[in-house]
Amino acid sequence: MAVVGSFPFNSFLSGVLSCVGTAVLAVCLRIQVNKENKEFKDLAPERAFADFVLCNLVLHLVIMNFLG
Repeated sequence: MAVVGSFPFNSFLSGVLSCVGTAVLAVCLRIQVNKENKEFKDLAPERAFADFVLCNLVLHLVIMNFLG
């Protein structure tokens, strides 16, 4: 019952992690798509968006699995 044990706590933890994870992925997308950022110059915006969608899908699958 350390982390995965009580249902209300799992729901709260899943909601918080989902919000934080989505926010982090959105920040990463904005960094990659920003035209002034020279580090990701060769990365297409479509590729960055596809990475964002795929990572969001994986994140939410993990969250749903954690909920049970």
